[in-house]
Amino acid sequence: MHYLSEQHILLFLVQVFILLLLTRGLGELFRQRNQPPLTAELLVGVILGPTVLGRCAPSVHGMLFPTDLVQQTMLETVSWIGVLFLLLATGLEIDFSIAWRQRGSALVIALSDIVIPMALAFIPALLLPAKYLVDVDQRLIFACFMATAMTISAMPVSARILHDFDILRADLGLLIMSALAVNDTLGWVVFTIVLGLFTQATHTAGSVLVILAGTIGVCVAALTFGRRLSTAVLGTLQRRGFPEPGTSLTFACILGLFLGALTQGLGIHALFGFFIAGIVMGESRALSQETRITIEQMVHAIFVPLFFANIGLKIDFAANFDLGLVLLVTSIGIAGRYAGAWIGATLARVRRRDRDVISIAHTPGGMMEIVVALLALETGLITAPVFVAIALGALGSSVILGPWMHRALKRRAPVCVADYIHPASVVAHVRAATRLGVIEELLAKAGDRLGDAARASVLAAMAHREADFSTALAHGLAVPHVRVEGLREPVLMFGRSVGGIDWDAPDGHPTHYVFLIVSPADLNDVHLQLLAAIAKGMRKSETRAAIDAAMDEQALWKGLSEGFCTA
Repeated sequence: MHYLSEQHILLFLVQVFILLLLTRGLGELFRQRNQPPLTAELLVGVILGPTVLGRCAPSVHGMLFPTDLVQQTMLETVSWIGVLFLLLATGLEIDFSIAWRQRGSALVIALSDIVIPMALAFIPALLLPAKYLVDVDQRLIFACFMATAMTISAMPVSARILHDFDILRADLGLLIMSALAVNDTLGWVVFTIVLGLFTQATHTAGSVLVILAGTIGVCVAALTFGRRLSTAVLGTLQRRGFPEPGTSLTFACILGLFLGALTQGLGIHALFGFFIAGIVMGESRALSQETRITIEQMVHAIFVPLFFANIGLKIDFAANFDLGLVLLVTSIGIAGRYAGAWIGATLARVRRRDRDVISIAHTPGGMMEIVVALLALETGLITAPVFVAIALGALGSSVILGPWMHRALKRRAPVCVADYIHPASVVAHVRAATRLGVIEELLAKAGDRLGDAARASVLAAMAHREADFSTALAHGLAVPHVRVEGLREPVLMFGRSVGGIDWDAPDGHPTHYVFLIVSPADLNDVHLQLLAAIAKGMRKSETRAAIDAAMDEQALWKGLSEGFCTA
């Protein structure tokens, strides 16, 4: 019998220290070069694992990561806690209320980006040589899994890239995230069913029906009754003065553990339960943007790096590397997801120029593809070479996303924010103390560029959007915006609040600078470029200094004009 000793605890602490130090340090270097930290996290595990250190210095590798069962179990447990909460954090990013507003286009794109990649991946997977299969008798289930894995996109990676290019909160960004939300949810449902069919292959047809019914039942119950219950519970706790964000964080963990245990007991993997718990929490209007960011940062700062580093510690990537298989899986994954999103965007009648951006955003496999592959590996559905091919394909698709997206966006004509700011459209000292009050006050500055009826409809549209999500971009900046029919050119207003306004910003800070954009429905390029230009210009310290120093509207308009003419 194996017992936990003080030596085990000491070595565990040393392992966590080394892994966190290297993954976080290298991850920040990768992040500064617009590359996903995931690459660094997996790379650290590969270097310290059997692939590099195990070959070059086996004695050192054996000392740091011995084959002792207790020692391995300690690190394995922490890493699996990491992936469970990674699924919780991923679910938090999914907002079906926004997806519902975009339901026509988002649903068409999502369904197309599931069906087409699955169709493209199924036949090659079905024809793979027997040496890549665990069991040739399970070839059909294996092909179904590979087809499913090729459909799941890395929603967090795409969200980060859209945020870096300042278009995450634009209509195009919302459409992309809505389609990805539906894609991820349906992809996980299909994967859960495929995995259940594999694990229950030797059981009765009744047990398979339990898995199918359980998967659908958990989704329906959690996203209807569960969503209302979580909103009510969180609202009650907040009204009674329970401390935040600790209370919401604890509630999210409890909900994840409950649904994880429930799904595991039903024969569905616990990961699916945590994913659904994240969606339920993300749908709660009682959960602030600051709390969402806190949960995400906790997961990605500690648990996720340990999980992905641990993958490299367990698997010899060199021994299981097959160049042909890697190229096949990578090309099918990228091409399938791109083609699926492109055809979906075409069917949804999205403008041609936007189709490319939407399709590119769907191409990365990233964390989610690696997670489903690892789960399949540990349940005996795929072999180590197939896992390595999927992991490297997921990394490759994530690495090229930034440069590819930059190339697609730079073809759009730049705009100058100052060209759309009139001296009469700025407010040096906003009087309103609420989001809607500020929007109404700024709309009054539009003058004859917006009629009374147009102002009323714009106010209603912006109120609806703010109820769905906050348009605050952090660092004291908010950009409420809407596109309307019948407008000839964009109308832009600006207001400054010295005291600050609670705008539910991601960083929790009050908003001091508000740009309000109303643009024609058929000028998506200009609308998108305005949002990006404002975000870029307000990151410049000299622009903020000129705005802060202005004493009246005339000086404020001059500071804005000068700051954004050079932005």
